[in-house]
Amino acid sequence: MIRRKPFEDESDNHDRWLVSYADFITLLFAFFVVMYGISSVNQIKYKQLSTAIGVAFNEDKTSKSKLEPISSEKNILGNQQPSLIKPLPLNLLRNEQLKRQHETMIRIGINLSQQLSNLVSQGKVKVIQNNRGIRIDINDNLLFATGSAELSENAEKILTEISGQIKDSDHLIQVEGHTDNTPIHTDSFFSNWELSAVRASSVVRMLSETGIAENRLSAVGYGSAQPISDNDTPEGRARNRRVSIMILYETRNQEYSASEISP
Repeated sequence: MIRRKPFEDESDNHDRWLVSYADFITLLFAFFVVMYGISSVNQIKYKQLSTAIGVAFNEDKTSKSKLEPISSEKNILGNQQPSLIKPLPLNLLRNEQLKRQHETMIRIGINLSQQLSNLVSQGKVKVIQNNRGIRIDINDNLLFATGSAELSENAEKILTEISGQIKDSDHLIQVEGHTDNTPIHTDSFFSNWELSAVRASSVVRMLSETGIAENRLSAVGYGSAQPISDNDTPEGRARNRRVSIMILYETRNQEYSASEISP
């Protein structure tokens, strides 16, 4: 009779848990890779969304900071696919408002250029559009005598022509006085700062007398701090001595938010 070998139990493998642990770690790694992949932010779409939300919640508190409005029909992604984020209705209304405002300012600039065409062709007046609005640069000798802030006889005619184009709008008007870097020290003006400020105020007073509402007007003197030409030549200094009338994008009915900063 063949003798059966005794049954031998297999010894326990204490390392079997490593297989399950390795599978768990692999699945966990795959899970986090997938989560990271679907959470990646499209920066362009994120900026579009944040801009749209910002405009929606600050419709009455924001002011125009750029000259070109954002067209609702323009694809800012260039040749890429159009964004899936649809502009909010308030954003579309804001864009249309800025577009109309931009077109209005262009018409004002064109009308002023035509109205002052003789002076523009002589280089005595310049009409410029920038990101603040329409700027009219007038040589000081058309408005004032040398070292004086009293308006000349020709000044009334020029300012009346300008006023006729801008007095019926609500846009704010800032008059800026500029001088060259030649020092001045007289009984009336201690420096170019005083001269430029008083000249700007004289132009503001004249514009007010022509019918422009006073709450649209402001005056500021820059002295020689903002030259547009080289002060080393007589021609350059003559160009720097000017009065600039700024028709701003801001209107007198525009509201701004403000909060007090406490210590």
